[in-house]
Amino acid sequence: ERLRYLLVLLSLLHGTDSFYVPGVAPINFHRNDPVEIKAVKLTSSRTQLPYEYYSLPFCQPTKITYKAENLGEVLRGDRIVNTPFQVSMSVEKKCEVLCNFPNKPVTLTVEQSKLIAERIREDYYVHLIADNLPVATRLEFYSNREEEEKKKEKDVQFEHGYRLGFMDGNKFYLHNHLSFILYYHREDVEENQEPTYRVVRFEVIPQSIKLEDLKADEKGMCTLPEATGSAPQEIDPSKENQMLFTYSVHWEESDIKWASRWDTYLTMSDVQIHWFSIINSVVVVFFLSGILSMIIIRTLRKDIANYNKEDDIEDTMEESGWKLVHGDVFRPPQYPMILSSLLGSGIQLFCMILIVIFVAMLGMLSPSSRGALMTTACFLFMFMGVFGGFFAGRLYRTLKGHRWKKGAFCTATLYPGVVFGICFVLNCFIWGKHSSGAVPFPTMVALLCMWFGISLPLVYLGYYFGFRKQPYDNPVRTNQIPRQIPEQRWYMNKFVGILMAGILPFGAMFIELFFIFSAIWENQFYYLFGFLFLVFIILVVSCSQISIVMVYFQLCAEDYRWWWRTFLVSGGSAFYVLIYAIFYFVNKLDIVEFIPSLLYFGYTALMVLSFWLLTGTIGFYAAYMFVRKIYAAVKID
Repeated sequence: ERLRYLLVLLSLLHGTDSFYVPGVAPINFHRNDPVEIKAVKLTSSRTQLPYEYYSLPFCQPTKITYKAENLGEVLRGDRIVNTPFQVSMSVEKKCEVLCNFPNKPVTLTVEQSKLIAERIREDYYVHLIADNLPVATRLEFYSNREEEEKKKEKDVQFEHGYRLGFMDGNKFYLHNHLSFILYYHREDVEENQEPTYRVVRFEVIPQSIKLEDLKADEKGMCTLPEATGSAPQEIDPSKENQMLFTYSVHWEESDIKWASRWDTYLTMSDVQIHWFSIINSVVVVFFLSGILSMIIIRTLRKDIANYNKEDDIEDTMEESGWKLVHGDVFRPPQYPMILSSLLGSGIQLFCMILIVIFVAMLGMLSPSSRGALMTTACFLFMFMGVFGGFFAGRLYRTLKGHRWKKGAFCTATLYPGVVFGICFVLNCFIWGKHSSGAVPFPTMVALLCMWFGISLPLVYLGYYFGFRKQPYDNPVRTNQIPRQIPEQRWYMNKFVGILMAGILPFGAMFIELFFIFSAIWENQFYYLFGFLFLVFIILVVSCSQISIVMVYFQLCAEDYRWWWRTFLVSGGSAFYVLIYAIFYFVNKLDIVEFIPSLLYFGYTALMVLSFWLLTGTIGFYAAYMFVRKIYAAVKID
């Protein structure tokens, strides 16, 4: 018995694809088993405000039950709830009335009609799930192929969810009939066993059919009119409207295995673009690396050889270039506590992003586990506080700081405080709109408890050990009197530096940015974490290289105030991300109202701030290592 159990377990594990983590187990259905249809939310890329399903007057079951949700689902605005659709495995339904039997159609009040018309005008989509698979609408169109090929095949793409309705002129029409098409995969079983099925695709064809054309009988069955002769169900926002909500169910057998059932939703029409962008980025970065290595290493070798030779031959020869500032290059900057706190938050972000992308690349955060990505990111950021605190504490000690407790508090609250503040203000606006995207008060309290109960103590712990550790070893002593800085050329201006330094890292990743923006603002699935991991590595390399070049030029110009400047300049690509976000808003999104625009730019500000911290930190540590290396290589009396 045990052996058989073990074999079954092994065969199950063997059968699951690498895309699925053990724990997301397949559900086997027998014939006539109920397949529950649940509603997730209503979304629109025009308003960016999700609403829960029953915010509109849809048919309700006798008892409404909401699914317990994880942190990520709550933050995304998902409110998963049961629906009155009765669907059974491999049982066809021609047409059935959903609620209020035919002799008593659903009557929408003027208020409800107005609300539905408004949601149709705002281009809302309804999202349902069956066996955790989201519903999709099939879109068929001819691609720009040759004429003969056109007749043969159409291109098929899937749209997430289905449209609530459509407009024709100034009239509103509601999709009141849903034709569900569910695909099942028949599993291999022994001869005498009942066959088992698994749901592998969930499609819908929404239709708008006028009340008079839906011929319904007393039992709740109905007959659909011929496609040509039916009129759509109009919603007049100025009066009461009567209608029937109906649905039909059709089952089809499919060869798709359960493990690859998500492939339909993740079909990419532009993998070539992705590979092209990655190869383009790699070539650019290698090209830069080559130039950088040649220039910097040759120049440095020459500089170091000259400096060391000068010392041997003649002490009276006048020094020039970066060796001149050796007595000031490690002079602590202004506001060392704030600098070390921001860098600590940057390290925290870096560790979180690296782990999240790596884990997602292994397929552990696939879209099938809803909200997993967001939940993981939140918890990881909290736990990475120990590393952020350690690096911040050690740097603060190196910069001759003494008040470590205040420094630790600053590290734990500065960046998270800004994020929480912006999110809270935006949340108040979303609350005002009664959207499900508003974070409920208990969740907000839970997040605050995580911040002060997990993150803050861990930052203090890391800071304590970092501050106690030996400070970074600077190879040259700092003079007591700071030297005068000569007048700088125009191109050594901070803003010019930001523009010059930001363009290369941004160029290496901006195509990926388009897909990330589409996932966030247009309700697409993002799953290309393998690409994203490569892009992240390229970003780290290009930020480091650009930062080294900029700090070298600065020191050659005898300007030793490089600490803050390197941090600001290395984050220059964040400025280009902001410009791109504005371009995306104007060209790609159809947002016209104030609150959606405010949400877009509020969240964009958070993204830009986080990106600046991340790239600034990468650049700062690369430049710091470089500066220590070059000054260790020259002989200084």
